[in-house]
Amino acid sequence: MKPWLRLLNELETPVCRRWSQSSRRRWFFRPFALISRLGNGVFWYSLMAVMPIVDGLYGLEVALHMLLTGAAALLLYKSLKGMTRRVRPCHYDIDIAAGVPPLDKYSFPSGHTLHAVSFSTVALYYYPQLAWLLVPFTLLVAASRVVLGLHYPSDVLVASIVGLALGYGSVLLVA
Repeated sequence: MKPWLRLLNELETPVCRRWSQSSRRRWFFRPFALISRLGNGVFWYSLMAVMPIVDGLYGLEVALHMLLTGAAALLLYKSLKGMTRRVRPCHYDIDIAAGVPPLDKYSFPSGHTLHAVSFSTVALYYYPQLAWLLVPFTLLVAASRVVLGLHYPSDVLVASIVGLALGYGSVLLVA
């Protein structure tokens, strides 16, 4: 493991342990597991499917913009995960339980968060009136990744920054 990742793991593991212990309470855990599942793509692809139905060609344009941004996000986060190979908190510390099964082996950056932020950024450019729904949902997706023991806070923070840059960058390309 790279020395800077080892240091980050040591600094962040106590935080992850604390959040993971709260997630052992069923009333606390279940909503985050559901949010995480919806953030897996179900919510975003449902939103993209509804846009053309509600708003015709304009909605289709927005959905395609989101899909292309999502494809770029997928390539970017997979390459970052392959380069860093940061072990997930639930695999690094035996006191941190995975609240849901991880989708892959590595944690840096959080793909759920990266996609949620980039999708929200693009969608809010076209539909700012959806902020009441998209902003809280995106924040909950990001929090769920730490609560469920799958990511460190820095995984989520970096994914948020990259997702915002990617979403905003894609908006600048079409504006």
